[in-house]
Amino acid sequence: MFGYLVAATNVLEEDELRRYRAVYCGLCRSLRRCFGQPARLTLNYDMTFLVLLLSSLYEPEEETGESACMRHPLGRERFVMSELSDYAANMNVALAYLKCLDDWRDDKSLTAYAEAKTLKAGYDAVRERYPRQCGAIEKALSELSAIEDAGREDPDAAAACFGAMMREIFVWREDRWSEALRHTGDALGRFLYLLDAAMDLDEDVQRGRYNPFRSLAGKAENERRFRDILRLQLGECVFWFDMLPLVRDTGLMKNILCVGLWSAYNQKYNREGSENGSGSV
Repeated sequence: MFGYLVAATNVLEEDELRRYRAVYCGLCRSLRRCFGQPARLTLNYDMTFLVLLLSSLYEPEEETGESACMRHPLGRERFVMSELSDYAANMNVALAYLKCLDDWRDDKSLTAYAEAKTLKAGYDAVRERYPRQCGAIEKALSELSAIEDAGREDPDAAAACFGAMMREIFVWREDRWSEALRHTGDALGRFLYLLDAAMDLDEDVQRGRYNPFRSLAGKAENERRFRDILRLQLGECVFWFDMLPLVRDTGLMKNILCVGLWSAYNQKYNREGSENGSGSV
């Protein structure tokens, strides 16, 4: 369910690509500043979208600069940081920790168990700072686990759990934008869950793991069936996204939502974005 919220960098303008990478590097620096060097290993591009979105909405003061790091030892990379980078770093650690616990529960992954132990202190600190968000994540994952344990082939119910989790993560603070942010996060979370289920269907069935689409395994027209479901869900996300008074980075964020999100799906089915409209809504 993580790792899909990325930009299609091959079609970004040069200034958008620089901005995207700089915000990503800023998030990486925030992880180190807030939680230490090991936390940087949890970094992915998913929370970069959240930084872009909230920064466009709230316009915080940003710190910029260049620095070398272990990921880029031979050069210096530009970074952009703000208090929203720190917020996203906190959410990144919370999601990484609870995902590790979930992987340990489902697959008895020793790697996930060891990583969870490493992140435990960081998560406890996040939970103290952001009880609303962490409580929502814990509740959603608990409800999702109950659905999985019962073997309920109910994509809407399972996706709703992930939507409820993202719903609260997208709300940095309660204000006049909270409703639109909650709806955006909820619809995006549902999309991400359904996308992941569609992508992993064959492997999940083969390995005997839960998948809400299990009854559709091996059926003809699954590619088109899933694409239609996903377009409908993403359309709701974009509707609420467009309700927000965003100016900065809107092109970059629309690239992520309408093109980048489909990259893995299109690759799986060997279809280029130009052939199918990139799955955009």
